[in-house]
Formats: sequence, structure tokens, C-alpha cells
Amino acid sequence: MARFVLAPAAEDDLLEIGRYIAETESADRAARVLDDLEQAIHRLADAPGLGHQRPDLTSHAAYRFWRVHTYLIVYRADAQPVAVARVIRGTRDVAKLLRQPPG
Repeated sequence: MARFVLAPAAEDDLLEIGRYIAETESADRAARVLDDLEQAIHRLADAPGLGHQRPDLTSHAAYRFWRVHTYLIVYRADAQPVAVARVIRGTRDVAKLLRQPPG
């Protein structure tokens, strides 16, 4: 069984993050950040209680937030396997992005 699943929005987020860093900094930096995010997601799968609830960002009590670099991994610890909903830069309007329907 998979240890975690990425929602389509999370997959898109990771592609966008990698593309943006590669264009604005370097491909090596993009690879390092994406590797750090992947390692963090594996860690969350091993210990799904990590992170914090953020009622200031969402009323969805099942969502937890784990910070990696300047990004927030938004995931459902109550799902089996752990479900990563989004990976969002913390400087963005996270609450607004979480209210938007997937797609």
C-alpha cells in the first residue's frame, strides 16, 4: 500500500515550484528544494501527527500544516494513506487557495 497520495493540486504545486525555482535561481536549487519536500512528505507518512492545525487558514479540522523552507505542506493526517492536498508557498494567500475548488 502507498504511504501517501498526492492530490492533483499538490502534484501541480510541486511542478510549479520546481519550474519557478529553476527559472529564477537554478536547476540544482530546484532539485534540492523538491528533494527536501519529498523527504518531508515521506516523514509525514511515517508520523502523520506532525505539523499543526491552522484554524486561521481553514476550518477543515483534518488538515495539518508542515513547513519546509518557505512552503507549507497541507495534508490530511486522518487519511490512509496520508493525503497531501497542497504544497503552497507561505507568502501566498493560503486561506484563499484552500477555499478554491480543485481543478
